[in-house]
Amino acid sequence: MFDYVWLIPSLPLIGVLVNGLFGRRMEKANKSIIHWIACGSVGLAFFVTLIIFVQMLRLEPDKRFYDYVWFTWMASGEFSVPMGFQIDPISMFMCMFVTGVGFLIHVYSIGYMWHDEHDEGTYFRYFTYLNLFMLCMITLVLADNFLLMFLGWEGVGLCSYLLIAFWFSTQEFAIAGKKAFITNRIGDFFFGIGMLLLIVNLGKHGIWSIKYADVFSNVSLLSPDLITLICILFFLGCTAKSAQIPLYVWLPDAMAGPTPVSALIHAATMVTAGVYFVARCNILYTMSPLALQIVAIVGGMTAFFAATIALTHNDIKKVLAYSTVSQLGYMFLGLGVGAFAAGLFHVLTHSFFKALLFMCSGCVIHAMSGEQDMRYMGGLRKKMPITFYTMVIATLAIIGFPGFSGFFSKDEILWQAFSSPGGNVMLWGIGVLAAAMTAFYMFRLIFMTFFNECRASEEVKKHIHEAPKSMTFPLIILAFLSVVGGYIGIPKALGGSNLVEHFLEPVMGLGDGKLFQDATGTAIIHGAETAGHHSHTLEYILMVITTLIVLGGIFTAYMMYMKKREIPEKLAQKNPLLYRLLLNKWYIDELYEWNVINPLHTFSIFLWKITDAMLIDGLVNKTAQFFMWCGSMLRHIQTGYVQRYAVTFVAGTVAIVMYYVFLLYI
Repeated sequence: MFDYVWLIPSLPLIGVLVNGLFGRRMEKANKSIIHWIACGSVGLAFFVTLIIFVQMLRLEPDKRFYDYVWFTWMASGEFSVPMGFQIDPISMFMCMFVTGVGFLIHVYSIGYMWHDEHDEGTYFRYFTYLNLFMLCMITLVLADNFLLMFLGWEGVGLCSYLLIAFWFSTQEFAIAGKKAFITNRIGDFFFGIGMLLLIVNLGKHGIWSIKYADVFSNVSLLSPDLITLICILFFLGCTAKSAQIPLYVWLPDAMAGPTPVSALIHAATMVTAGVYFVARCNILYTMSPLALQIVAIVGGMTAFFAATIALTHNDIKKVLAYSTVSQLGYMFLGLGVGAFAAGLFHVLTHSFFKALLFMCSGCVIHAMSGEQDMRYMGGLRKKMPITFYTMVIATLAIIGFPGFSGFFSKDEILWQAFSSPGGNVMLWGIGVLAAAMTAFYMFRLIFMTFFNECRASEEVKKHIHEAPKSMTFPLIILAFLSVVGGYIGIPKALGGSNLVEHFLEPVMGLGDGKLFQDATGTAIIHGAETAGHHSHTLEYILMVITTLIVLGGIFTAYMMYMKKREIPEKLAQKNPLLYRLLLNKWYIDELYEWNVINPLHTFSIFLWKITDAMLIDGLVNKTAQFFMWCGSMLRHIQTGYVQRYAVTFVAGTVAIVMYYVFLLYI
């Protein structure tokens, strides 16, 4: 069955081609055909993935590796790049939830986009872009080499632009799409340099291959400084794709797109690409402690920084957007301390509860006639019971409440941040503070949206209703996964065996090391996730401390937004500077505008008006004008009048005779 792995990306490709070429006609004839093709292609891709995944589980851990080469993509001399797909624990781990959650988002989109009439052809265009997004993300995670992975990497960047700016007739949405595209191109520039350095320097040693297996088994040929440089350049690319400091600014604006797009970008695709890539290149990163330290520090600071911004925002989707940035920071914190399996485990659980949160917010916005400001919501729990209960489940999961999926993955990251050789108390403390803020702002969202009196207008109140079944059905499935999804990674301290870590061991270098060996044949064993020799007692203590702090965040939100609702306003009045700072997102966008965008804009105007218009165009135009003048002078000679030619001939003859007479007498 492994030989049929090519079907996984091919099925969404078929959906792209059919809907892209014939969608406009189908939308006029029978609109439902479009979503049947789009959802069916992704559903079948998930089915094929599931079969391959189950088949792989039947093999011994050291045999769960298969490289399928479909055809040679490009070749030049000794250098060749295959169109190849790699089946191993990490690629199938990612592909399972990318296709599974992606399929649920496709189904949810049917009800959400059915009545959208922003433009002619909206429906088929939306599902074409959505299938294209899935195709690119699947290519990214299944690729067996860096260049094919980069093709998928660039593809999801393009699709994010198309979907964020989907309603491009609104200028704000078009600007948000451009912001996402340009920011990602900045990161991709550094990523591309890192990839070129890797190719060129391995080529010096005769290794003209960029397949993962070939690179990782020969990476010891490179100097430690070069590996560090490559890892940092790769991580700069990841900071854009996965919204980390300093290139996170595009993600909150990505809320301009339809809500299912927000769920797809924030939960199952794109933003997880950077986390996946660092985990995929764990062999490179474990050879560079400095690069890992940078990843951990940036991840921890991003988790804390984004959480502070979410404390005061009132747009329900913006709150969830900053929570995504914060949760991605947790993932990189885990990767940075060497807990690669823990970081990927949080990617999995996050895909469940974050997709659910965005879908629930979409149901709320749908019921509120497009309103996204939580200050005009309230009292929705009785009118939207399914949305309310599923969103509470997702909230309990994201804050890491015991028993829910987020608890197991987040606690594992915090434990590794404290106890692993790459961790320390400072990183653990930053993670815990971010967890406390997450509990506060998420329950603030719940209380403002579903409790107290409804603050909407009377007209909006008349139309508040539960979403259709096509939208609530995915909510129920994701709510179930948000509860049970974490139990596959129960840590040893709680009586489990952490199946996720064991499953990923062969690729993370923690198993027998047979998959990747260095140039001398010595197996590469990382050991970064062994987490020291701390006792379970200490782990229990830290677990209890984190849980109590999270409960404190919930209690604070309850007091401020349920019992004494005047407190937030009083706090804002007492601390106006801090309140404005958080409300305006620490003025980072303004800082970029003043120090980067405006100078570049001014320089661009200089290049346009001085270099281009005056120098380049001026030189070309003046040259043309000179020859035009010459032509205008010479045209008087060629008039077509015989008399004028005769006069000119006689005048020339007289001039010549006079010249020679003058020379003769001198």
